[in-house]
Amino acid sequence: MKVKAPKISIAILVFIVLLSFFGSYFYTVSPYEFNKDAILQAPSFAHPLGTDRLGRDLLARVIKGGQVSIIIGVGSALISSIIGLIYGVFAGYLKGWWDKAFVLVVDLFLTFPTFFLLLTLVSYIPASAAVLIIVIAFTGWMGTARLIRAQAYQISNQPFIKVLKIAKVSNFKIVFKYFLPLLAPIFFISFSFGVSGAILAESGLSYLGLGITPPNMSWGSILSSGKSVMEIAWWVSFFPGFFIFLVTFSLIQISDYLQQLSNLKESAM
Repeated sequence: MKVKAPKISIAILVFIVLLSFFGSYFYTVSPYEFNKDAILQAPSFAHPLGTDRLGRDLLARVIKGGQVSIIIGVGSALISSIIGLIYGVFAGYLKGWWDKAFVLVVDLFLTFPTFFLLLTLVSYIPASAAVLIIVIAFTGWMGTARLIRAQAYQISNQPFIKVLKIAKVSNFKIVFKYFLPLLAPIFFISFSFGVSGAILAESGLSYLGLGITPPNMSWGSILSSGKSVMEIAWWVSFFPGFFIFLVTFSLIQISDYLQQLSNLKESAM
C-alpha cells in the first residue's frame, strides 16, 4: 500500500517559512511604523492584510511575527524531542533504576496539567523568545520520552541486541549505531507534532499577555492585540490566527504521513 505525501501541506508550510524569513526583503514596509491616518483600515492594495489600531501594517507584522513563532516552535520542539529521545532510550535500554527514575519523573510532571505548569513558570520569568523556548521544551518532553521508552524497550529485547551485549559491545555503540536509526521515525513524528504544539502554546501565552511583549511580536501577540477591536476590525486577529491554523494543520498532516510510513516499515519487517 502506497502512502501519498501531503504535497499541499508541505507546499503551504514551505511558503509560510519562506514568507516569514524572506518576505521582508520584498515587502519592505516597517512592522513598527505608526500611521495615525491609517488606523484600523480594512485589507486593501495599500495594506493587503489591513492595519491595526495604531495604524501599523498587518502584513509586515505577520511576516515579522512569523519569524518569532516559528523559531520558538522549532527550537522548543527540537530541545524537548532530544531530551525525550535521550531519556527514553536510556530508560528503555538500561532499565533498572534508570527506568524507575524515568517513571517517577514523568509521573511527577504529568501530575500537573502541562499548560497550567507552563503558565506558572512563565508568570515568574520575564518572557522572551529564548525563555519561551526553554520553558515550553521543559514542559513538553514527556510525550516523546514515553513513546521512545516503549519502542526502546521492544528493541532491547530483540535477539541481535542480546548478541551484541554478549559480545561485550559498548552501550554507547549499541545505542548510537542500532537504536537511534530505528527510533528516528518516532523522533521526527514527535518533533513535527512538537513544533505545532509549541506554536500553539506560545500563541496561547501571548494571547493571555504572558508571551512575547512589545515591541517584539509573534502571531500570538498580534492575535491578542486584535481582541479588543474584534467587532469592528476582524482582520487584526483573523490573519495571524489563520497563519497559526495553516502551520498547525500542515504539520499535523505531515506527522500523519510520517506515522503511516513508519507503520508500513514495521509491518514489512
